[in-house]
Amino acid sequence: MPTLPLTPDELLTTTRSVRKRLDLTRDVPIGLVRECLEVALQAPSGSNRQGWHWLVVTDADRRAAIGEVYRRAVAAYLESPGSAGALFADDPDRGPVQQRVGDSVAYLGEHLGEAPVLVIPCLTAKRLDDGNQAGLWGSLLPAAWSYMLAARARGLGTAWTTLHLEYEDEVATLLGLPDDVRQGALIPTAYYTGETFRKAPRQPLDEVLHVDRW
Repeated sequence: MPTLPLTPDELLTTTRSVRKRLDLTRDVPIGLVRECLEVALQAPSGSNRQGWHWLVVTDADRRAAIGEVYRRAVAAYLESPGSAGALFADDPDRGPVQQRVGDSVAYLGEHLGEAPVLVIPCLTAKRLDDGNQAGLWGSLLPAAWSYMLAARARGLGTAWTTLHLEYEDEVATLLGLPDDVRQGALIPTAYYTGETFRKAPRQPLDEVLHVDRW
């Protein structure tokens, strides 16, 4: 499929989490998802192991079952002090933005199972040691982000979610995952409504930049 006329910087700075604007009524061709995953497979992988696997869920019943798990996870998250809506609640600049994020998370919690495609990036890992987390997930998460960038370039919206991992074993059972396969994210994928994608408000670089030492 032809890609949108985006410069690399436009692609990188306007690939946003799409929650409320996912078009839940329009099917996404599996061939288009495969295109995006072909791009994802070009991402770096430690020692070139390529231990990733990609679960693409299109079956309506399985999507609904995963959506129910995600709904429970979101409900618990929204009650926690670390939820997006609770963070910076007293900050006049960041508070309103965080409240909108919290609202969109709540919406996705109710509707994730309706997204036409759910993509779950996985990797094989017999055990998760404290010392190998960065290297282990660093061989999967860049590829998952590449998938999202490729989707954006092809007119698809995605959202990075991990809340379901609170119930990772339950989802693994639903999908028949082997015991040595771990899930890294859950990415709803759909066409989106509207056309507006902007840069997100972020902290000034100088507040988080450290040169030569902390």
